Formats: sequence, structure tokens, C-alpha cells
Amino acid sequence: MSVLEVARQYKEDFMQGHGKAGAKDKLTRQVPGIRRKLTHAEISALYADNPIVQNIVDIPAEDMTRHWFTLRMKDDQLARDIMARLADLKAKDAFKKMRMYERMRGDGFISLGVTQRSKFELQDPLKLDSLLSIDYLHPFSSMKVSELLINDDVFDKNYGKLENLRISRASRSGIQAVETESLVHYSRVLHDQTKRLEDEEQGMSLLETLYDAITVLDTSLWSVGQILHDFTFKVYESADIDNLSKEEKKELSMILDFMFRTEALALIATGESLTKQTTPVSGMKDLLDFVWEYISASARMPKSVIKGQEAGTLTGAQYDVMNYYARITSAQENEMKPLLEQLIRMLLWAEKEPGGRIDPETVEWEIKFNPLWSVDSKTDAEIRKIVAETDQIYVSNGVISADEIRETRFGQFGVSDDFKFSGDDAQWQRMANEVYSAWKENGQNG
Repeated sequence: MSVLEVARQYKEDFMQGHGKAGAKDKLTRQVPGIRRKLTHAEISALYADNPIVQNIVDIPAEDMTRHWFTLRMKDDQLARDIMARLADLKAKDAFKKMRMYERMRGDGFISLGVTQRSKFELQDPLKLDSLLSIDYLHPFSSMKVSELLINDDVFDKNYGKLENLRISRASRSGIQAVETESLVHYSRVLHDQTKRLEDEEQGMSLLETLYDAITVLDTSLWSVGQILHDFTFKVYESADIDNLSKEEKKELSMILDFMFRTEALALIATGESLTKQTTPVSGMKDLLDFVWEYISASARMPKSVIKGQEAGTLTGAQYDVMNYYARITSAQENEMKPLLEQLIRMLLWAEKEPGGRIDPETVEWEIKFNPLWSVDSKTDAEIRKIVAETDQIYVSNGVISADEIRETRFGQFGVSDDFKFSGDDAQWQRMANEVYSAWKENGQNG
């Protein structure tokens, strides 16, 4: 066989054996897109066992509801009464748990316990004109739901919306339990669902997409623990070791291990040596940073937030945290606000609730979410300085008068907070850029 034929044979053996795209190629065996669908038991185990998973599930739900909202109406007393009624119903806690269930299991629900004029079945649509009162709000997850009936008619105006759900109901008295199932009309629940595949009914748990990352994070924690456990160990060298039996070596190892761990002085003979060996950890930080970056990107949460940074406070140039709060604000407006409006409409329609029976379309009212965060005192002072310098430029160039500046900034009640750096301020990005530019320039120039 010629040299060329031998080389060609080696090439064929390599490609068919451990080479590229072969049956033994590890990269080929690792196929993306193989979905791992978690059971409710597996999701519960993940949540209960891992505090990082708990933070990923809980913190956004807490941030969405922490500062709650303000109800704006022409009748201030009615607005206060409705907010008080929501507090009695523990609506804030119910909405927080509903979002937690949505993130953890894919679907979050709130059952609406109501009293109506006449007898009704749960499968009947809720008639607002017969509503007397709202008695309770109970959050629950898809663990209680055995079937979701979704409108699949692409030419129907309610395409993709929930129509009915079959709920498992259970009551327990002592050791006896009674379990039943009820078909419930969608108007009798509030439903929070943000991720659903087109060919499925129930929402997709966030933990399914994070499963690989959580596995790597758990492996990292275990590996670091092992490295710390064996970070430093001693090596004892002696020519007499070769003459010892297995039992004698085991006994000697136990004695020396006890002595060298508990006493600072080691007594050894001439020709023997005792040294310490340390486990190298160079590059470990980069590997752990990669794991955290992947977790952060997958959960769409900054690392500082996942690790438990104090909620609602920012320091200068924390753009990742600003973007996170911007996403929370968007979720409030697009996902939570419609459900809150539905609940408030029901309170207005209910005859025995504050204000009596009121058609929500006949009064002006608005839900305004309270700011999610504020800056620390140092950044706030920098922003105020920038605003003052900007006002000075406006006055110097005749754009605005000093009296107008005084009225705008101070008014009749003293210093105004209107220009403070807050989550719903339209100028926050411009101010943040100015603060960041000043901070960066000062940092570079010492």
C-alpha cells in the first residue's frame, strides 16, 4: 500500500471514529432543541431545593406588586374606598402569587368568589348586572387545573383566549377527603399566562427553559465545594512507606492525618519530608462568571437582582438594572393592568360594594402604577446639579426666565420632586446618560 493510500485510510478511520460528525463525536451527540418537559413534582423540587430558583421566580412578582398602584378618579373618596376594599380582599398578595405561579408553572389564576342575585353554576358566565359583592380572591396554579379549553378558531375574535377550564376541587375533613371536578367559565377567574406554545393549552414554565442553566449552576456549586474541601492537603514522604502493609499504611495515614490536622508541630525523622499542596483555582472565576451570565440572560434579570440587591434603589449607570425595571413596568402595563381593570370593573358593578352599582363606562378612572425605584442620594444629588446647570443655561440664553424656573422647580410648597429620577419619568434616559457621561469623564480624569 502506498503512502498516499495509507494517509487516505487514516483519514477515513478518523472521520468514522472519533472525528468530526461521527457517531463518537461528542458535539454531534449533543443535539439542541430536545425539550425537557418538567412535571409539577419536578418543578416543586427545583423551587424548594434551590434559593436561586426561588429568587428568579419570586423577585419579579414582588417587584410588579411591591409599590402597587394609584386609582385615579374624579371622586377621590370612591377611589379611596375601592383601594381599601382591594386591601380587604388582599388583592396585592393574590396578584403577586398569581405571577409567581405563572413564572414557576406557566399559568397563574385567581378565583373570584362572588355573590349574585340568583343561584348560579360555576360553568355559567358571570353576569355583571346581577353581581352583589366580591367575597374573596384565591390565587392558585395550573396544578389545580386538569384541562384548559382554548378557542382555536383563527377566524374568531376570541382566538387564543381561554373559554373554560376544568378545575380539580378537593375538601378535607380530618383524614377523609372529597375530590371533585368542576367546569368553570373563564369570567369567574383571572388568568395570567405569558408563554404558551401554539399547539399546547397550558403555559410553559420558565424553569423548563432554565433547566440546563440551573443544572450547570448546581454542578458549579458542588465543584466549588469539593475544591474548598480539598483546597490544601499534606504530602508525607518516607522511604519506610514501601515496607508497610496495606493495613499498616491505613493505620499510619489515620494517625498522621489526626496529628497534622490538630497540632502545629510535625515530628518526622531524617530523610522524611512533609509538604503542603494547594489546588490551583486560576480560571475558575471566568467559568463561574460565564454560568452567571447565562443564568442572567436566560431569566432576563441582572445578576445583582438575582443575588438579592436591595429592591428599588439604583446607583449611577446601572443600565442593566434600569432595563430590568423597564421590563417590569412593561409587564405591569401589558399583563397585570388588564386583570386589575377587570377586577375594578366588577367592584364598580357590584351592588353592595363601595359606591353601589356603577357602570364603569359612565365614570372616568385610571390605574397609575407607582414608581418602581429611585436612585441613591449621591446619584440624586448629581441629577439635581445637572438640572440646576441646565436651568442656568436656559436663563443665560433667554430661553426661560428665572421666575418661571422658580415656579417650576419650587412652586408654592417648596422644592419639587418632579424631576427626581423615577421609574415612570419620561426624562430618565436623558438624565441617566448625562450622569453616566459625567461619571465616566470624572473617572478617566481622576
